[in-house]
Amino acid sequence: MTQAYNWQLLEAAAEQPVWITDDATLVRYCNEWQKLPLIALDTEFIRVDTFYPVPGLIQVADDRRCYLIDPLKIENYAPMVQLFRNPSVLKVLHAGNEDLELFFYMFGELPVPFFDTQVAAGFLGWGFSMGYQRLVEYALDVRLDKGETTSDWLQRPLTPSQEHYAALDVAYLPVLCQQQMAELDARGMTEWAREETALLLEQTRDSDPDGVTYYQRFSQVWNLPAEKIAGLRDLTAWRERICRQRDVPRNRVLRNHALLDIINKWPKDLQALSRVEDIRPQQVRQDGEVILGYLKTAPQSAAAKPPEPIQRPLSFKWNKPLKVLKAMARSKAEELNIAPEILLRKKDLDALIRTEHQGQFSLPPSLSGWRKAVIGDALLEKLQSLEV
Repeated sequence: MTQAYNWQLLEAAAEQPVWITDDATLVRYCNEWQKLPLIALDTEFIRVDTFYPVPGLIQVADDRRCYLIDPLKIENYAPMVQLFRNPSVLKVLHAGNEDLELFFYMFGELPVPFFDTQVAAGFLGWGFSMGYQRLVEYALDVRLDKGETTSDWLQRPLTPSQEHYAALDVAYLPVLCQQQMAELDARGMTEWAREETALLLEQTRDSDPDGVTYYQRFSQVWNLPAEKIAGLRDLTAWRERICRQRDVPRNRVLRNHALLDIINKWPKDLQALSRVEDIRPQQVRQDGEVILGYLKTAPQSAAAKPPEPIQRPLSFKWNKPLKVLKAMARSKAEELNIAPEILLRKKDLDALIRTEHQGQFSLPPSLSGWRKAVIGDALLEKLQSLEV
């Protein structure tokens, strides 16, 4: 990528961003962006009373201007989908997890190839999980106002302050990306960052739309009998389906705490259900009979389709080995000058220990790829030598 991006030019352009409010204009600009090596993306949305995010704005920056796409006006996003699929246009975001989720919900597509400036900052030792404002200040010595962070992005018209704030969210991304890509390349970490962003894309895809494995998140009840685990499985799957149908947050249907209290108390009637902690009378009236129905049929459900066990928490005997392995990772991260949290995550260590079979261990998928040679093999060798 040889084109240089001028952040001062884009910073000035953010004062008068270009609005895209009709399908024909979106087609025209998407055709222009198709010819570029890089575009920057961001979104603004509301997600307070809904299961799915409600898009309020899509921001784009190219080499000259900042653009505000109005989701309240655009009807045909086919040009954006084509742009997302174009392998020759790099799409740059910062901390793109929620943006990716919104794009997948709106378009059924994800932007590929994709570069995340927050992920790159972790590899370069700038900081882990850096916010956009802090990253811009660190790399460009520019201080951004945070005043519109909690704005109502569905109101129209947006205020000039909102427009400027939204446009600035993409104005600095092109030059940050180029700066980071050059540094990653110099440090031999380009492929590492590429693997991490590919993983983010994979994790964004909804692999369990029916919520059939959601129950496995409740590790605190791993030792319940199969009948109760089946009840938990069926109730959480029902909640997931209902939340999507009604487009409401999970806690509007049934909070996790109430869900666990139901499984522990196993109420037999509506009166007993109403005494469950953290359940509202309206929820009992609306869904009480359905909830009790899943408890009633749990024995048959467990017999017809035995639930996969919930992983029990690691035994305290692993506390000392875990400290040893974490110290190894911290030392390696300091040597490489990268964020320790990006080199080794707690879930990676848990997964490594859970591979034990007759005293032998193997690397889990999360410690394969670039992590294998950097830290995975060393952790495996050390773990095999520890007395547990």
